[in-house]
Amino acid sequence: MEITGAEQTENKYEHNEDVEQEYKLIEKAYENFSSGNYERCLEVLDELEKCKGINSKLQHNRAVTKFYQSGCKDHGTLLMALSCENADQAGLATSSSSVQKLSVSPIARYNIAVIYYHRHMYQTAVDMLIALVNQLDELEQQIAGLVSTFMLRLLLVTNQLRKATAFLEMLQSPEHKGKLNLSRDVLATEETTSTALSPPYSPNHENVQQAYKFLALQTYVLNRKPIVVTEDGSAEYSALKAHQYYIMKDFQMAAKQLKKVNEIESNNHNNMLNTCIANNMGVIHLRVRHYAIAAKFFQDAITFDKCISGNLRNASLYQKGTVRTSEILYNLGVAMLHLRRPKEAYKCFYVSLKAYHSNPRLWFRISEACIMDHEMKMLEEDQKPIVTSVVNSGGRKMYFLKPTKSITYSQDQNITESHPNLNFAAMALRNALTLTTYYKSVFEITKGDEPTMGAEESESWRDVKDNNFCNPSRPISKNSLDNMLCAIHAAYSYVSLRIGDYVCALEMAQELLKAEKLSDAHRLLGHMYAGEALIMLDKLGEARTHFEPTFVSSLNAFDFETKDWGVKSLDAAQNVVRYNLAVVMALQGDFELSRNVLSSCTHSIVAHKVLALKTYLDIKTGKCI
Repeated sequence: MEITGAEQTENKYEHNEDVEQEYKLIEKAYENFSSGNYERCLEVLDELEKCKGINSKLQHNRAVTKFYQSGCKDHGTLLMALSCENADQAGLATSSSSVQKLSVSPIARYNIAVIYYHRHMYQTAVDMLIALVNQLDELEQQIAGLVSTFMLRLLLVTNQLRKATAFLEMLQSPEHKGKLNLSRDVLATEETTSTALSPPYSPNHENVQQAYKFLALQTYVLNRKPIVVTEDGSAEYSALKAHQYYIMKDFQMAAKQLKKVNEIESNNHNNMLNTCIANNMGVIHLRVRHYAIAAKFFQDAITFDKCISGNLRNASLYQKGTVRTSEILYNLGVAMLHLRRPKEAYKCFYVSLKAYHSNPRLWFRISEACIMDHEMKMLEEDQKPIVTSVVNSGGRKMYFLKPTKSITYSQDQNITESHPNLNFAAMALRNALTLTTYYKSVFEITKGDEPTMGAEESESWRDVKDNNFCNPSRPISKNSLDNMLCAIHAAYSYVSLRIGDYVCALEMAQELLKAEKLSDAHRLLGHMYAGEALIMLDKLGEARTHFEPTFVSSLNAFDFETKDWGVKSLDAAQNVVRYNLAVVMALQGDFELSRNVLSSCTHSIVAHKVLALKTYLDIKTGKCI
């Protein structure tokens, strides 16, 4: 947070004693503010008001001082005061274009952006700051440096990585380098002074050059550009080095680097830093498939984060800005899915939805939790034997069946219940499909479908676009977007089948099969779901074409072996297709042909189903009563 000072002049106050007295009061107020003596600063501001009268700068400085006097807690009052100042000054303008000019106090606008930043309203902060960025040349050097570094931070935190690189190139251009003194030479110097926890966590820097160097290095690292991150003994640069190792997929070195960060801050019990370290260690273990260890780290991160978020009402503005509960719960939910604990995963994702409701990947994840919970319940039922006993009587067989509990979902079931269910999964998939389809229509094709340097691709950094549709995740590639769309179509078709919406199930399966780059696993699922939907719609002839086992031989076995699901080989896939083909034949009345197909279904994945179908065929052909 910044306060305004007196303008630099040469001889303006040389022969005016009143103005000199006012200038001394301004300096005295600034000294008291810098030393933390806020009560005395307010007294000096009152004296200044008596001498000079009330004005916008005086009101601004009094509001900022009162904010710091409250322990940086009463940001609502400060925001109202700053907003009123902007509104009053903007009201003097005669046109909408005038509002964008510097008639609105730059420091007030900057401070408002800082407040929104710490309230996690990043895009609002960007919108507030953009007017100052558009007129950097008209700002004083110190203010221009603060605005530039803060905008760079906002672009990074909103995952606008290509735009951040283009903005950085603009700051290093000859027309701005002289004004801001922000050049590539700063990055080449190995000597740097540690700025404690300021660079990555707070926009309030006394040394703009240090903040700029850290943010510039962070921009290059996140954009996967080759850059040497020289450690200076501070936790910030060590953490950035760990992030660089992680991006390079050297997970072992990334973990070692994070331990070094912990050692650096071992004497400083900082919940914010502990939260980041625990979360990042969890992400590393998640990537190497140590899901239980990852979940433990995420739980530790939440524990540290609760020390900050447990009493937000009495927390300072800067403490509120460090809360990361939603992001950590997102990660924990993914770990719980891999551990096959869908109820816990559902609860984690449900909380994260409140913050990231426009993230299609999150909507899909919560549907996965609902589907997994349903499958686990169905698996318990399938493991119970259907035939309890068989009695031979006069050459005929009598089958005694045990009644099974069916799991049904009515269309009017409350989809906002606090437990996973298929109706909520259907709604989540509908949202995921709508969002993904929209994002695909506005996808910006980049070289290699990866975030790249954008300055050379556009005349202005404002024209550079990022595919950052899945915040808080990194921008996604075209390939990952297509894969997500296929996964959504497959899951949507499955859920529609289970809730009895067979028309929607068939439509989703057909859309899945139309995909350009379709994995073999999804191709199998598309045929199975389309065939089942057609069976339920009494279109047996069309369904039979989806169950021809010849297409399975052309599938890639590796695509099945690497998937975390039941069908782990081509033999298993062949047996699933043949069983479904036998079902269609039985429904069409070809009982003997169906029995012949069943004789080749020997895999354990369909053993229980084959037994049930053989029982049905025995009954239909009169071999049992």
